[in-house]
Parts: sequence; structure tokens; C-alpha cells
Amino acid sequence: MKDRYDVVVVGGGPGGSMAAFKAAKGGASVCILEKDRDIGYPVRCGEAIGESGLKQFGDIQPEWIAASITDFRLVSPNGTRIDTRFSGQKGFILHRRIFDYDLCIKAASAGADVFTKAYVSGLMIEDGYVTGVRLNHLGDEKVVRSHIVIAADGVESRVGRWAGIRTNVKMKDMESCMQYSVANVDINPNRIDFFVGDVYAPGGYLWVFPKGDNSANIGIGISGAHTQQYNAKKLLDDFISREYPKAAKLTSMCGGVPCASPLKDAVKNGLILVGDAAHQVNPMTGGGIISAMKGGWIGGGIAAESILTHDYSASFLNRYNQVVRKDFGDTHHRFHRIKEVISSLTDRELDSIAQNIGKIPEDKRTLTQIFKACVVKKPSLILDVIKVFAGV
Repeated sequence: MKDRYDVVVVGGGPGGSMAAFKAAKGGASVCILEKDRDIGYPVRCGEAIGESGLKQFGDIQPEWIAASITDFRLVSPNGTRIDTRFSGQKGFILHRRIFDYDLCIKAASAGADVFTKAYVSGLMIEDGYVTGVRLNHLGDEKVVRSHIVIAADGVESRVGRWAGIRTNVKMKDMESCMQYSVANVDINPNRIDFFVGDVYAPGGYLWVFPKGDNSANIGIGISGAHTQQYNAKKLLDDFISREYPKAAKLTSMCGGVPCASPLKDAVKNGLILVGDAAHQVNPMTGGGIISAMKGGWIGGGIAAESILTHDYSASFLNRYNQVVRKDFGDTHHRFHRIKEVISSLTDRELDSIAQNIGKIPEDKRTLTQIFKACVVKKPSLILDVIKVFAGV
């Protein structure tokens, strides 16, 4: 590890690896500092991703894919099932450990140095500029200087707070999540299932994502507004005992997912926040892989430009905020407004919506119709739904 790099990336997930790749390709000297012992471990998400989003970053490798998804099922509180097929592009359930590892190899091949068990403990700040990080690497205390620090350190991000960015999330927007990787379950290998309503997941949803060979990720996310009344683990355990009594729980994970609108300002002098650290999770689904990669891609490119121009100021880096907003930030703001309405629906209202959608022939159902039906109580949001699914 050198004591100076142009760009220091804190976090070796998809956002951090994409940031390091773009910055290195842009001519900057770059290092990635990952606090865990392995890239891609532990896995802390449902591993679902869209084909169209993934294709933006290059060829899709077969070894990344645990399952290809062509179908979608929504189950309302009273058990009404709404089935539809994805039109056009399909989805995937990833092997995140392999996927994350390969993304980091991509960054390393572009010239980035990668260090694991590198725990960043503070920022160097001089004359109002972030100028590097303090860290412990394999037991040794170190200081690494830089012109730009890119914080890709996830939902628990401290880097942004150290620099004075308000990264706190309202309780209602912080999803309390629990997931098991399970085996010995009989499920459709090409369909993702979502269960909604207070009976399953108050203010959120419960998911079943197939991973091939009768295995799956089964998880739950409930709104922070309901965590005083409900326990995510108990709800999930009860569901699995009821629906998949023979399931073998192989791994478990838990954590928080920030389902808020993206940060409006994710930069400071010498600092850029990407991915979960910048609240770039899709607030409707809680999915954050593609948006983290996009944030990293954009942030790494702008960091490289700042090195070339010798301008590390927030005013120069503000272009990152502008590009993110145009690329996916405005869409995520719309999703947040839609989520606010859907999460307020009662179980009875969700059942009624499901029954109405069920009257539409299955081959004519679309996700747009489902979301439009969910916001019918607030017609002004129908335009947001149309814009989201039309890609406007």
C-alpha cells in the first residue's frame, strides 16, 4: 500500500469497484479499501437484478447467474395471486460472491490496488478539503493521502458523516430486513414472488427469489415505522414454517436498507458518496446493485476528470449530483412518492386491488397496470408511474 493515491475508494462492493474502475481508466492512481476479509462476502442482499441494467456495464457472464427470471407473482394478504410475465428484458438472481469478486478484478485490471481487512477509521481534512483517510490494515495504523475520497461504504457509511454530510434516514424509510438462503424448497425456478400487507410484511414486502436446485433467498423487509410492533425475524420464520416446512436454512443475514430518496448533495470538497452511502437504493424495491454501479461509474469518471483539471472542489464535483439526478435520481424520487402511497394501503385495500387486477387476462397484465392500480387513491401519482415505466 502506497501512502498516496489520486483517488481512495472506501468499500469494495459493486459501487466501489465501478468507481475504482472508471477512475483508473481515466488515468488516476486508485486504491480500494475493503474492511472485510473477502470481496463479495458477506452477501447482504436478495441478489436480484435486471438484465437491461446489467448489460450497461458489459457482457453478462454465465457464472454470475443463479437463476433467470421471466415471471412475477404478487400475493395479497388474503392469498390472492397475481401472475404476470416480464415483457422484453428478463431478470436475474446473482451469485453475489462471484459477481462482486469479478467486478473487483475488473477494477484491478484497470490499475486499481485492492486491499482487504483495511478498516477506515477517519478522514484527513485540511483547509476544508478531504485529503485522505486514516485506517488500520492488518493491524498496522496508516494514513493514505489522496485528492479525492469516494465513499462506497454502504448503509452504515460513516465517511459522509465525518465530512459533515447529513446521511441520516427517517425511521419510516429505513427497512428492517432479514433473509435466509434455503434449500429443499419446491418453487418455480424462473419466478420471483412478492407477498404484501401487514399479515406478511408491514410497510414493506416479503420475497422468494429462486437460486436453482430447489434453493432460494427468502427474505423480508418491514418499514421502520412498524418495528416497535412487529419483528421481521419472527414474521419470516412463521412464513417459512407455514409455506416451506421442509426448508433447510443454510445462511442468514439481517440489516437495514435505506429506502429513502437519494441525497440531493452527495459531495464535499475532495469527497463523493456513491451507492447505499448516498441513499441510491431504489426506494420501491430496496434493490441497489445497479444504482450503486451507476453511482460508482459516474463518480469514478468525474473523480478522474477532477484529477486532470486539478480541481477537487465541491463546485466541480457537483456535476456528479446533476448527472445522477438525470440518470436515475429523479426516477428514484418518483418511486419514493409511489412507495409512500402503497405502504399506507390497508390489507383490505390491497386485496381489493389484487381482485381487480385479477380480472385482467394474464397475458395482458403489466407491471405498469399493477402500480397504477395501487396509486388510484392518489391520481396525481399515476403520471409518476407512467414516467417510471416509460423511462421518461
